[in-house]
Amino acid sequence: MSHTFSRRSTLRLLGGAIAVAAAATTAGPAPLAHAESRSGAGPRVEGLIGKLTLDEKISLLHGATDPNSLGQAGYVPGVPRLGIPPLRLADGPAGVRVTQHATALPAPVLLASAFDPGLARSYGQVIGREGRALGQDVLLSPMVNLIRTPYAGRNFETFSEDPLLAGDLVAAEIRGIQGEGLIATVKHFAMNNQEKDRNSIDVRVDEQTMHEVELRGFEAAVAARTGAVMGAYNKVNGTFACENKTLLTDVLRDQWGFEGWVMTDWFAAHSTDAAITAGLDMEMPGGIYFGDALKTAVQNGSVSETYVDRAVRRILAVTDRFGLLDGSVPPRPARDPEAGAAVALEVAKAGATLLRNEDHALPLTGAAARSIAVVGPTGSLPFVSGGGSAHVVPDHADSPLDAIKSRAGRGAHVSYSLGEDLFGKPIPASALSPGFNTEAQAVAAGQTWTYEGMLTAADDDEWTFVIHYSGVRPKVLLDGEDLFPVAPGYGEYFSGGLVSAAPDGLSVRRKALSLTTGAHKLQITAQGGTGGELFRLRRITGATRAQDVAEAVEAARAAHSVVLFAYEDATEGLDRTTIALPGHQSELIEAVTAVNPRTTVVLNTSSSTSMPWLRSTAAVLQMYYPGQEGAAATAAVLFGDCDPGGRLTQSFAVDDGHHPVAGDPRRYPGVDGTEEYSEGIHAGYRWYDADGVRPLFPFGHGLSYTSFTYDDLHVRRARHGLEVSFTVRNTGRRDGIEVAQVYVGPSPDLRLDQAVRVLGGYRRLALRAGERRRVTVVVEKGTLSSWDAKRHDWVLGTGRRKVWAGASSRDLRLRTTAEVSA
Repeated sequence: MSHTFSRRSTLRLLGGAIAVAAAATTAGPAPLAHAESRSGAGPRVEGLIGKLTLDEKISLLHGATDPNSLGQAGYVPGVPRLGIPPLRLADGPAGVRVTQHATALPAPVLLASAFDPGLARSYGQVIGREGRALGQDVLLSPMVNLIRTPYAGRNFETFSEDPLLAGDLVAAEIRGIQGEGLIATVKHFAMNNQEKDRNSIDVRVDEQTMHEVELRGFEAAVAARTGAVMGAYNKVNGTFACENKTLLTDVLRDQWGFEGWVMTDWFAAHSTDAAITAGLDMEMPGGIYFGDALKTAVQNGSVSETYVDRAVRRILAVTDRFGLLDGSVPPRPARDPEAGAAVALEVAKAGATLLRNEDHALPLTGAAARSIAVVGPTGSLPFVSGGGSAHVVPDHADSPLDAIKSRAGRGAHVSYSLGEDLFGKPIPASALSPGFNTEAQAVAAGQTWTYEGMLTAADDDEWTFVIHYSGVRPKVLLDGEDLFPVAPGYGEYFSGGLVSAAPDGLSVRRKALSLTTGAHKLQITAQGGTGGELFRLRRITGATRAQDVAEAVEAARAAHSVVLFAYEDATEGLDRTTIALPGHQSELIEAVTAVNPRTTVVLNTSSSTSMPWLRSTAAVLQMYYPGQEGAAATAAVLFGDCDPGGRLTQSFAVDDGHHPVAGDPRRYPGVDGTEEYSEGIHAGYRWYDADGVRPLFPFGHGLSYTSFTYDDLHVRRARHGLEVSFTVRNTGRRDGIEVAQVYVGPSPDLRLDQAVRVLGGYRRLALRAGERRRVTVVVEKGTLSSWDAKRHDWVLGTGRRKVWAGASSRDLRLRTTAEVSA
């Protein structure tokens, strides 16, 4: 199924072994060998390098301010006198992030849930076309770091905990992106598996784990000819990733044959000499180390200009390959919003993952479809995407409530209750002395507005203060405490894709604290700035929460069925602190299901979620962040217009105490700046199998509205590995989707750490009611191999090995054995 290994991985390393786990070394100022300095570039590039001045060369190796910015993340100026064009670089894990409208695709984790590389390629084609249409040249995506911890804030931006699946999908998406003429950038190389302390954490990982788990996706990207690689913020075995020669040269160049360029993540550079000699080519978004400092290093001899030439050559070779140097690049296309929306809808439906469906609660039919109570804030507000680099300005995004009403039809009764308040309710005028307009306080441009008074709490209660503002955030002090201080670092900018903005577009921040009965001193200072300011100050209290829950309970009691939307708002820059739903949503679900067990919970969450309320529900539908067409896709699945086609690409833990990094701070989030990947190769479902822990839902799990049987398993040795054949039959009365999965057990001949079983391949099947289909899944030699740290190379796992076929890593319907030989 997969082609994740580059050609060079099939050969023994020449010139001695490469110790991947060793710390990076710094090359001296000696010039590069002739062959190394000129690899991969044609005569046009070589001619340009000969004409560039040192200043011009250096200008190509770092970011700068775009004089005509389109709102993208980065800009590299060209050299007009030599016809070298500038490069605009845009974020884009789920669509092109600029100031203009773009198709907001579902989150990559939802795309991955379809187990469909062909669909991943279509996803990439949409982004590639739109990136070029919106004036961009380089896409800062896709992300292929593995899902190692359920707390990682960017799990929604990547694909899976399984390296085979991640490699297949990243390669397909890159081919889609670059087939449209946009340069792809695979990120974040490497071991960037969390947001907490991401700028400084030192990841300690052994050679076998690195190659078998994290690096396979990056190697697949290189095999797909990604134009660029983005280095990570973190350290790997003591050395920052962006100056780590082991990663940037020994593995990326020498082992895999990468011929593109390596850029930093934003502000991830830490040196000049060490970085450029280790293999870094471009610093973003500015030139702290690769600007004047690099010029000085060349002039004083601490860095040979051949290293500068090497970096320039790599960048120009890629731009030449994409036709940017000779003008052969096709004209920029027009956007096709309709085509983008069609793919967004297809992906959201294909990745929708039905986790539970008791007594055929779904699809909604008959009375269940005619009397529905919709509950939850994301039932009314569309949850399009997570926060940070993944945020896209969509063409449109409909409300799930509206989509459900439309699909239910005129004869149906669909009610709505908030259930969980995100944006607060007005502070009663009686609580403030003196009073002011808390709902629409305006401050004229250039003016300062101040307030000093008392806020009186009628009872001891937990208050969540919520401020909505249009300009500079007002300073609000309660009893001298700053309720909304400026967050350190990028925390101020990365605050979520849902909760950080009110429905009318005002920015939002929150602060929860316990208030005692009585008066509290309230001080506010608001600046009008250059454009004026509008703000409102609201609150959520135990009393208002109780009222919201009571209204939801009454609506649920009056309806035949309930569709309750639950959310978790993840963002770049922040990790989750628990896998439980945030706020008081668990209590809301328990209250609603207590009066109406015919409740379907729709999850708009970033990653795995604990569900102490699971058994009280009728159904659970995982929709992640479904993009601009999420409402239509959710309604289509709820009403059975399509089969829920998704399967979990990550294991769901029962709770915070039972997952691969639970209970060991050295594994996560790290101790004294160091983190140990001591689970080794046992990431994700491999850990659950090795430790005998039962997940809430296993890797590969997902239900259909029909049923399937598996039979007649046969395995045949082939030149490229094993060919596993079996028959899948749709035994139900509906057409449906099945994702047939093949797993392989350990080799008896290898004295290396091996998993109980690993995913060997898969096949997404659309079967009509009653249809049988013979399926052949190829398990390639790469998947049957392990990394031997003593040899610093792959070794084939020979001998008789177990082979399973089934519907998940824990639902294995068929089993046999097969002989693997060299």
